[in-house]
Amino acid sequence: MGYWAALDARRVAAHAAAAVGELADRDLLILGAAIYWCEGAKSKPWRLDEAVQFVNSDPLLLELFLRFLESQGRDRASLTYRVSIHESVDPEGAVEWWVNRLALPRERFQRTTLKRHASRTNRRNTGEDYHGCLVVYVPKGRELYWRMEGVMRGCQAGRAEGASASR
Repeated sequence: MGYWAALDARRVAAHAAAAVGELADRDLLILGAAIYWCEGAKSKPWRLDEAVQFVNSDPLLLELFLRFLESQGRDRASLTYRVSIHESVDPEGAVEWWVNRLALPRERFQRTTLKRHASRTNRRNTGEDYHGCLVVYVPKGRELYWRMEGVMRGCQAGRAEGASASR
């Protein structure tokens, strides 16, 4: 990307960010439920645990999910965290990075899960910018799970009149 294209990209992104403004609790509820439904663990017909577990490597998305949880009365100190990272990277350094990046309590982290390195793959998520995935567990999250499921059903039911249900 050339200099002018990069400058344009930053300008467009800055205007879009400014257009968002302050997020109300309703906004956080809808956003949090939607990103969970995209990235979180969901119950299956063969596993109806309804636990709330969110996994991602994007700190911006994780920060938004944590803000959603706070809007639902869940403090960061009440959650449990785990880093999942390839074995070729410093696991303790990754934990400290997440603790500092998202202001998380270090004592709430479980033992890191190490992913085995397969020499056949051509991984691109390497280098000093790679910090693995952060897993966020919400203890006793069944009611929150039901709430998120209801929000998603409400979003689907709130589609414009005449819209096809098969979209």
